[in-house]
Amino acid sequence: MAKIGIIGGTFDPIHSGHLLIAELARDSLNLERVLFVPAGDPPHKQAAKKTAAHHRCRIVELAIEDNPAFELSRVDLDRPGPHYSIDTVALIRSQFDLAADDCHFIIGSDSLSDLLSWHQPAELIQSCRLTVAHRPDYQPDVSALAETLPGLEARLDWVEILLVEYSSSMIRRRIKAGQSVRYQTPANVIDYLYQHQLYR
Repeated sequence: MAKIGIIGGTFDPIHSGHLLIAELARDSLNLERVLFVPAGDPPHKQAAKKTAAHHRCRIVELAIEDNPAFELSRVDLDRPGPHYSIDTVALIRSQFDLAADDCHFIIGSDSLSDLLSWHQPAELIQSCRLTVAHRPDYQPDVSALAETLPGLEARLDWVEILLVEYSSSMIRRRIKAGQSVRYQTPANVIDYLYQHQLYR
């Protein structure tokens, strides 16, 4: 049975950290493919102004075009919001006929710490495996989370990542200030951002 990873985000813009986490997860868990799912209307980011979806999708396509295991999914863009992770996982599992253990939802350790604030977290951890991108300098309190979410620890896979800071907001700030973003996101993405005068 094929195993598939899901990495969601606003991707405004996608950065090298997203790509690195996806590749490390793909390699360490032997995933057949990793789906990049640009956010439609993430309930926790409703106040933030986002770049138009067609630009964010094109940026993702450019960033992943040289990796045959990476694929864009519009599952959250082609349906009305709000968009909850549990619904995204259910739709992708149905689309690819995946068992829960073959569906890997990739998140950062900071997101794991916030898991109790997510929509239906107990149901989410039963519907997929959570693949946590773990930084050596940050350790979420999994045992405390497991008191409220029994069985959580058995649903986690850990992928250790390098201590390199990337953020979409930093890229936006640097472009606006006329500073270099080289190596923070792929070169073809940078070309697209400048061509369409995004974040200026």
